[in-house]
This record gives sequence, C-alpha cells and structure tokens, in this order.
Amino acid sequence: MNNRYVVIDVETTGNSPSKGDRIIQIGAVVVEQHTIIERFSTFINPKVPIPPFIEQLTGIDDKMVKDAPSFEEVAPKLLTMLEGAYFVAHNVLFDLSFLQEELTNSGYQTFNGPLLDTVELSRLLMLNVDGYQLGQLAEHLGLEHDNPHQADSDAEVTAGLLCYLLKKLEKLPLLTLQRIEPFLKKMQSGLEEIVGELIKEKSRNLEDDENDLDFYRQLVLKKSYETEQEDDSIAHVDTTAGALVEKLSSQMEHYEARDSQLKMMDLIEHSLNNREHAMIEAGTGVGKSLGYLIPSLLFGKREDRPIVVSTHTIQLQQQLMERDIPILKKIMPFSFEATVLKGRNNYLCLRKFEQSLDDSYEDNYDTNLTKAQLLVWLTESEDGDIEELNLASGGKLFWQQVKSDAGSCLNHRCPWFTKCFYHRKKRKALESDIVITNHALLFTDLRAESQLLPSYKEAIIDEAHHVEEVVSDHFGLNTDYFAFHRLLERIGSDVESGTMKKLKIMTETVELPEVERALSEIGDRVNDLQFELDELFRLIRTFVLEKRKDKANDFGRASYRYDQSVLKEKAWETLLEVVNRVHSGLSGLLKVLKQTSKKINDKEEHLTFSQKGILVDFDGLKSALEDETNKLIHLLTGMNENEVFWLEADAKGAKNAAYLFSKPIEVNDILADEFFKKKNSVILTSATLSVKNSFQYMVNRLGLSDFSPITASLPSPFAYDSQVKFLIPTDIPMINDVSQKTFVTTIAHRLKSIATITKGRMLVLFTSYEMLKETHAVFKDLIQHEEFMLIAQGIDGGSRARLTKNFKRFEQSILFGTSSFWEGIDIPGDDLSCLVIIRLPFTPPDNPVIAARSERLRKEGGNPFMELSLPQAIIRFKQGFGRLVRTERDSGAVFVFDRRITETRYGRLFITSLPPLPVHQAPMHELLTELKDWLQ
Repeated sequence: MNNRYVVIDVETTGNSPSKGDRIIQIGAVVVEQHTIIERFSTFINPKVPIPPFIEQLTGIDDKMVKDAPSFEEVAPKLLTMLEGAYFVAHNVLFDLSFLQEELTNSGYQTFNGPLLDTVELSRLLMLNVDGYQLGQLAEHLGLEHDNPHQADSDAEVTAGLLCYLLKKLEKLPLLTLQRIEPFLKKMQSGLEEIVGELIKEKSRNLEDDENDLDFYRQLVLKKSYETEQEDDSIAHVDTTAGALVEKLSSQMEHYEARDSQLKMMDLIEHSLNNREHAMIEAGTGVGKSLGYLIPSLLFGKREDRPIVVSTHTIQLQQQLMERDIPILKKIMPFSFEATVLKGRNNYLCLRKFEQSLDDSYEDNYDTNLTKAQLLVWLTESEDGDIEELNLASGGKLFWQQVKSDAGSCLNHRCPWFTKCFYHRKKRKALESDIVITNHALLFTDLRAESQLLPSYKEAIIDEAHHVEEVVSDHFGLNTDYFAFHRLLERIGSDVESGTMKKLKIMTETVELPEVERALSEIGDRVNDLQFELDELFRLIRTFVLEKRKDKANDFGRASYRYDQSVLKEKAWETLLEVVNRVHSGLSGLLKVLKQTSKKINDKEEHLTFSQKGILVDFDGLKSALEDETNKLIHLLTGMNENEVFWLEADAKGAKNAAYLFSKPIEVNDILADEFFKKKNSVILTSATLSVKNSFQYMVNRLGLSDFSPITASLPSPFAYDSQVKFLIPTDIPMINDVSQKTFVTTIAHRLKSIATITKGRMLVLFTSYEMLKETHAVFKDLIQHEEFMLIAQGIDGGSRARLTKNFKRFEQSILFGTSSFWEGIDIPGDDLSCLVIIRLPFTPPDNPVIAARSERLRKEGGNPFMELSLPQAIIRFKQGFGRLVRTERDSGAVFVFDRRITETRYGRLFITSLPPLPVHQAPMHELLTELKDWLQ
C-alpha cells in the first residue's frame, strides 16, 4: 500500500494557468504513517506582475517574489518529493493544473501519479460540518491556521486535515469499507487502492468491530440503546415551580430568578390547571424556555400525559435539547424523557437506501458520492436526520429517493421496521414526557390521515408569531413543472430508465407478460405527458409575464393573482384547453399505473422482499402523481372565495419556470375548530405578540376570539434606556422623493460613516433583496483596502447560520440581511454593536395573500392598513430590534433610516411598541458625534 502523501498548495496570479496565470508561492508537506516528515516552501518569481486583488488576498507582493527562484529551479526538488507518492491538495484539480502547466513550460514530464482531494475526502467522511473551505475545516478540528491564503500555512493545515481523514477512514468497519468500494470509481481521488488495502488488512485480522455498531442486512448502523425510564412516585411531583427556581439559583452560576419568569410560570400553571388557553409575550432575557418547561413538565407528570412543545426554528429545538433539558434533568425531583420529533421526510428510509445500493444504473458522480457518504453516516448517526448532513444539491436530489414517506412505507412488514429511524423516533415520542416538534409538523398533524404526534391535550407554542403563516402554508397548495418532471423521471420514459427498468427486470424473474406490454404503454404516455406539461407551463409563464405591471422590470419573479373572473379571458381559455389535455393524459397514465400495480400485486407470493420494495415504491410514485394531479386541477379550475390563488414566473428562468399557489385567505376559523377547540390548554408565547400594548390583533388572527385567552406582557429585565442608543437621522431622504439609485447611494455612504465609528460589528436589515444587492455594490466600491469584511445574504453563499458564524469570526465585519435575518439570529456580546433598519418592514401590498386579506377586510368595513399591514410590520420591527440586545451585558446603537417612524402618525406606534427608551433625532453628522462619544 502506498503510504507516502505529498500535500501541495500553490498561490497564483489568477485562476487560469492556460491563460498565463503563474505560481507565486508553493508549499509542500510530506506525510508518511500519519506523520509529517518533511516540509518545503518557497516564493516563486512568476515573471509577471502580481494583480492588486491577489496581493490583498495573499499578502504577497512583487517585492517578495523579485529575488525568488523561478519554477524551473525548484521543479527537481518537487519531482523528487512526489516520486511514488499521492499528490494531495484541497481542491486538487486547481493546484494540479498549475503544477502541470509549469512543469510543461519548464520542459519536464507532467505528474501522472494518484491524486487525493481533501475537499472530496472531507465531504465523504466529515458529514456534519458547516462548510468545506479549508479555514472552516481547520476551525472544526482545532488546527492552527496562522496565514490563510499563504501556501506554506495552507499546505500545513491540509496535511493535518489529511492525517485526520486517513485515520478516520481506517477506523471504518470492514463491511462499510466493502460497501463503499464500488462507489469510489467515479471520484476524483484515488481512494480505491487505499480502501482496497484496508479491506485486505481488515480481512486478514478479523477482529470484533466496535461494540456500539449494529450489523444487519449487509449494512452497519450505530447501535441504538433504548433507555428505560424509572418509575417515579407521584409524590415526587408535589414540588412547585418556585421551589425549583430556588434550586436552580443554588446550582447554576450566573442564574438569577427574574420576576417576569416567575410570573410566566404562575400564568402557565394557572392556564394548564384551569384548561384555559394563554398568550404570553415574554421580552428578551425573561428566560421563557425554562419559564414554560418547568410548569408544563410538572403538570404533565401529575396528569401522566405528554406535553407537546412546538417551535418554528431548528435552532430553538437544538437550544431546548442541548441547553435547557440538561438543566432540568439536574433539578427535577424525577426522571423524564424529552424527544425531538420532525416530519418523516427528515429521516432516511433504510429499506429504500438498501435497495438503492444495488441500483448500478444510477452512475453519476453526485449519486455515487452521496451513497458512500450515507454509508459512513450510518455508522455515526443515532437519528438518521438529514439536518445532520451537509449534502450538495445533487445529494439532496438523491435524498428525495431514499427519504422516509408514508406513501411507500411497509410498516411492520418491513425487515427494517425495528431499526427504522422515523418509527423509532415515533415510539420514543410515545414514551416521552416532553415532545419537541415544529409548527409545520404540529399543524400537518391536524390534517394527516394517521396521527403523527402522540395523543396530547396541552401544548406550548414558542415563536407563536409564526403560527398564522405556517397554518396558511399547510392548508395551501402549490405545484410547478419540476414537481411533475421529477415524478415522471422517476417512473421512467422507457423500459431502460427509472422504476420502469426495475419492473422490467422483475418481469424477467416473475412471469408477467401483461406487465411487459403495460410498461411500453407507460413509457409512451410519460413521453406524451412531458411534452404537454412543458407546453402548459410555458403558457402559464407567458400569461404571467404578459400580465406584469412593470414591463421594464425584466428580472426577479413576477406574480399574478387570479380568481373566477380570469375564466372570461381568451388567453385563459387557450390555457384551459391544454389543461384538459394534460388532465386526460395524467388520468390515462394513472389508470395504467394502477392496473400494472394490481397485476404485480396478484403475484405477490412469488416476489422477493426487494421486489416487494420496488412495487411499494412504484405505488408511492403513483400516489404522489395522483396528489400532484389533483393539486394542479384545483389550482387552475377550483377558484373559490375562501382561497387566494396566484401564479409566479421567473422572468429570466427556463421557458416553463412557472409556479402555482393557493392559500386560505383566513386561518382563524380553521385554528378555532380544528385545534383550539380540541385542546384543553394551548400556551402561545413569543417576544413579539402585542401591538400598541394589546393582544387583540393576534387573538383575532389566530381564531382565539371565542376562547377569551389569558394574555400577559412580561417585560424584559434589560435596561434598554442605558443599553441602547436609538437614533433617527433627519437628513436621509424619503425613498418616494428620490430615485432608488439616489437613495441607495445615500444610505451606502451613511452606513460607511457608521461602520468607521463602530469598527464594523454591524447588522443591516433590508426589506428588499433588490435594495440589499444595490447597496452592497455601492458600499463595496467605498471600502478601501478591504477595511471591512462585508457579508451579504444571497450574495455570499451559505445558510443564515453559516453567514452569521462568518460575521462573528471576522474582525470589522458587516452583515447585510433581509427576510429571515429579522429574527432568530443570536449575536450576543461585542460581536454586534450596531443595528441599522433601512425601511419599516411592511409587506408589499401586492403580495397575493395580503391583497386578498385586505380586500376581504375592506368588504367587511374594516381598515386593511390599520388592522393588518401595520400590526404585521410592528411585530416584524420588534423582532428586528430584538437582534441587538441579547444579554444584560450587551449594548449598542439602533439606527432607523426610515423617517416615516417620526413623521407619520402611525410611525410613532413602532416606537411605542418598543421597551421604553429615549429617541434621538438629528442630522447624521450630529448623531455620529453622539454615537462616538457614547461608545467611548
């Protein structure tokens, strides 16, 4: 086995060696037996000027390379090091391409040995990291990375990473290595020889693999240990929330009992005992998680039934499980179980995955890599939850084929049933005292045919200001061309593709001549349908783009709200003709699919388990296609006055990039009848539920008017008047008085002035991605010598969590965010000292749902602005304001660049909805002086 690895990193004048870019620094580290045995690094004279951007990025300038050797001079040394070795790099093809070009130009033969890419190897073996940049991996592993973008430092860190990865690869059980081996052929890295040698070595020295692994049906899983709960005497529950808070104070350093938190516990205890619903606004710092967990857990234990806790975000679920539940386990006078239960699509289906490993016809790179990743992941994962994985887009597509779903589940007839991640979680939830879930699953459970959650009568809904939109989503419908395309692709357009290929192979082992003929017909029908669907969605996209009001605005997504009046339009009549053809085609295909399924089912006793699995997946695809068909027909022909219907189209997208939506206009009656009426006590809590010190808006929107819920606003313990400087510049133009270009230029300069004083550490909240993008471009031009690290949502890749993490990591960083950044991000301490709100967060009036709700309010004699748009905006504004002060030690400035907040009658309602604090209005230069003095 080749045990010599040479890790190479190069810094270059650009990205393309074929266009004349050259190496300016090279670092090489030799690794043998997981140990670094040799290092070599040098600057290289590229004989061309170093561009300013590269100089800024690497810190390498023309003076540093002026007297450095040429590549020809160091080539012999490098070739000697590389002899008989693996060429290793982080993104190996980049470094190799430069080395090969330089070798050719110097008259040497190019390197033709095996390659290892530490990016690819990290993707295979490190499945739960935020990202695969070298700096991110170094931070995750605790490797020192003193000079990023310098070849010697990068090569050293890559060598440390390689050693970690090789050790991890060697620790994989023999069976996992054997299952991975076939999928390595498509990879860039030459892992086949390494894994092959490991298999030989482990086969010779057969030892018991780790005790915490479970070997079953040729897969290796992490062993699951079912915990048995102690039988607690009911006498242990005779404690009070107040007594537990005293215990908490004595056991936890820095914990102080807060009046607001104690009041919250009393209210929840009262609500649960008296079977009342409650709405509790708990300001930042109240400690609402423990405020609701302690009294609800005590009540649940006394009554011997579970409490469901629902959150909107995964981050809060993690916080509850990782921070709050361990605290409770220490102080509670009884043992208890808490479980997070998500929708079943989050979990891997082991039956489907087992079957997919034999699907050799899926021969693309992404599918092969993802199968290998999941084989490694199974040895580590207890939950089989996709949230643990950082899959590329191709991997996420493969996940759609192997995720758990009700439509293709064999339940107790499946040999994987006892090990099934979803069913195991569901069983654990049935035995738990606290079941933590998300709003999406909570309200999916209302309309599910089989119960998803354990039977419960009491629920705590945290982040409750999201309930209306989540219920609206879950009782709404949507579809698009790609939803149909994916399903038809998985069914197959001929007997050599998709599930059709599997069925054809099945008919060769089981006599099913009628099925063979049916498969040919299915293929023909799928091909015809793909043509008709393409035509339909092209027509829909054209229809929407023709309807858009701003014809000059040729980017982004156009939308068009429609109702029954559209039936009179000529273009819609043409569209409906195609709808009828599509409906007829889909009905015909579904009929043949059902007949085919029945014919195979009749031979069930002759089918192997694998073949039964293929059949159940086939039935699942048929059911999914039927659901999608029903949605499409309802969306285009089922318009009614209780739903809002709209179309969207990408102006610059594919010709068939059109999307159809419907949502209930109001959800209050649904919630009242289907949820609140059926529960004893539901506690809704959030930091933002009241408007103008009243809960009436939320009570009305959520259907609680007939239930007279308990309401309470519990103030934050923070001293906002001394912790926050609230500043409103009087010389920022009103956006409607100037062009958007002038407004953007003005705010970019103002942001630069503030950032200079605060040394970055600034979060800027936009209401429009378009304005964020334009401001980012202007601001970037203002920055000299990279003085600020500018991170922008939608421009810099990555999730909200990843962008926030990068913001905290860099000095003098500024984060531009919109939509999701108005809430749910937590940046305590000195990392954030300034928040800028560009515009008051009103939802655009042409938003289809808002427009439909406004029309209904107007018909009923209401005021859509005061009763709908304004309260929504105030709640969102309060969420944005809450990003700044997260602990009692935080302080900072809040700038609002929208003068409507002081110059309109309604604007002042935004201020009165905040905690009491002084408001400073003045021209920008005066506010900057005030800010400077205050920070000092």
